[in-house]
This record gives sequence, C-alpha cells and structure tokens, in this order.
Amino acid sequence: MSGNKRAIVSRHDSERRSLYMYVSGFVLSISLTVMAYLMVHYQTLGKWPLVGAIATLAFIQFWVQLVFFLHLGDEAKPRWKLGVFAFMSLIVLIVVVGSLWIMNNLNYRMMAPEQTNTYLEKQDGGI
Repeated sequence: MSGNKRAIVSRHDSERRSLYMYVSGFVLSISLTVMAYLMVHYQTLGKWPLVGAIATLAFIQFWVQLVFFLHLGDEAKPRWKLGVFAFMSLIVLIVVVGSLWIMNNLNYRMMAPEQTNTYLEKQDGGI
C-alpha cells in the first residue's frame, strides 16, 4: 500500500507542478505582450530601437512558450526534441523573413507615383 500512496503523491506533485508551469507561463506571456503593446502605443523609443525591443520581447516570449508550455527542457531524449526544435525554428524564420519581405514589397507597390519617385531618389543617392 505504501507504494500506491507514493505513486498518488508523486502524481499529485506532478500535476501541481504542471499547473504552476502553465499559470506562470500564461502570466509571463500576457505581461510580455502587454509590455510590447504599451511600448508601441506610447512610442517610448525611436523607430529602430523600438523594433529591436519588440524583437527582443518576441524572442523572450518564444522562449517562455517553449519552456512553460512545450516543456522543452523536461524530456527524456533531448536530441529528438532538439531536431524538431531546429526544424521548427527554420520554418518560423522562413515565415517571418518572408512576411517582412512581402510587406516591404507591398509598401513599395502601394505608393503613389510621386512617392515612388522620391523613394527611388533616396535609394539611389539623389540621382
């Protein structure tokens, strides 16, 4: 009977730890999102420092999602999960860079003709 009680207590501690991980991950994710929103809303930094700060907060939130929700550090065979993580990181990188590339291209194509000429003159060094 002692072994059965130990298994129940162990399962209870595991569930409590899991709940704690999920709640703390949720609180961290919400706080990081609110911080990013407030930084953009109140324009606390210049354009490029703000982009860097938002990218840093996004990376931190990415890490929080991996650790608290996907339990990346808790697995028995870390090499398998590391391979999956590397492939997923590659896919995320392709999606993010591709999205930025498309948005930049759309921004260029949606300009009025006068704005396009001004943009091209600035890019060519005033030719």
